[in-house]
Amino acid sequence: MRIVLKNGQRIVKENELERIDIAIEKGIITEIGKNLTGDKEIELHEKLVTPGLVDVHVHFREPGFTDKETIRTGTQAAARGGYTTVCAMPNTNPIPDTKEKMAAVRSLIDRDACINVEPYAPITYGLTSEELVRMNEVEAFAYTNDGVGVQDAGTMFLAMVQAAKYNRPIVAHTEDNSLLFDGVMHEGFKSKELGLPGIMGIVESSQIARDIHLAKETGVHYHVCHVSAKDSVAAIRSGKMQGVNVTAEVSPHHLLLNEGHIPSDDANYKMNPPLRSEEDQRALLEGFLDGTIDIIATDHAPHTEDEKSGGFMNAPFGIVGLETAFALLYTQFVKPGVFSLEFLIDRMSKIPARLFQLRQAELRVGSVADLAVFDLDTPYTIAKEDYRSKSSNTPFNGKTVYGMCALTLYNGAIVWNNEKDEVEK
Repeated sequence: MRIVLKNGQRIVKENELERIDIAIEKGIITEIGKNLTGDKEIELHEKLVTPGLVDVHVHFREPGFTDKETIRTGTQAAARGGYTTVCAMPNTNPIPDTKEKMAAVRSLIDRDACINVEPYAPITYGLTSEELVRMNEVEAFAYTNDGVGVQDAGTMFLAMVQAAKYNRPIVAHTEDNSLLFDGVMHEGFKSKELGLPGIMGIVESSQIARDIHLAKETGVHYHVCHVSAKDSVAAIRSGKMQGVNVTAEVSPHHLLLNEGHIPSDDANYKMNPPLRSEEDQRALLEGFLDGTIDIIATDHAPHTEDEKSGGFMNAPFGIVGLETAFALLYTQFVKPGVFSLEFLIDRMSKIPARLFQLRQAELRVGSVADLAVFDLDTPYTIAKEDYRSKSSNTPFNGKTVYGMCALTLYNGAIVWNNEKDEVEK
């Protein structure tokens, strides 16, 4: 069957758009032009068509924590956000640190995912040990202990040596536990105001500085998760200037918010790393604009409403992000002209796919038809009841945005249709 997307718009350059029709057959884009016809025609009413988004940092909680999220609900949430490829973190139960456990995760993905999911393997057994996973046995596109920092420099060095041998990235949650002091939010004026223990920026930046030296020595591709602090940006910029193969991501919430936006002891504002100072936030945007920070990654981290009701001291870290990331960033930064639409899409699609050698669509004949369609003109107020994720823990509920995803196709099949308000497998 020949499917034709009618009267969409694609990015020509920066914010310049061009009206097109796209024909799809057997999951492949077969023609791009005007006035195309097909067996099934879908009218897009001049909405934006892009390659499917790519997120290298999500938590789907399965196996082990299916009250928060599952692979089925997580990929449905991703499809609603316009994502067609995501990378799932290994802090599950059990942790996929053996060949057999990884095979079980892949089996769940094959059974339940409606889009492409690439699972990470851990760097060390159990995430917190110093015994390295055998990368020749536990195969994955990349290795990470996300959720905890690798505390021992020798362990990280040997992990980098092994990863470089197999040409795999090391993806680092950077956090020096000896500097944490039981902090639950950024150490700044808001932590003092609320009387809560703070987390210093050096908790993150000191480990990044250490790891960049190790990456320089080993030649590994070293990727920094969810950068949040100004000194971290400076360390990454310095590493790039020295020729180190270091890349980095920033989460939407760290670009959009700082500690001053936290209204009270509300754990929907609790994430790790925390919302930092306005100065840190400005440094993140500057680093994003100048290429020090390469990509956007949501760090989608679902928790139950009950878990998040306990305030900063008792609630777990993390917020959901897949379903609203593009719309929030488009509304806050593209509409006011801070950066272009092309700039944003590249950093949410093309660049993460290239950096990690992931599946990636392009708007060209012969490409796989992994596509997202965004409505740039219709306002939408983010509502808890609309989520496809099992969870709704985020400070952005109630915010009005533009650019919600109207349609997502994976392998040429519709996996999200906003008009029908449904996700399809």
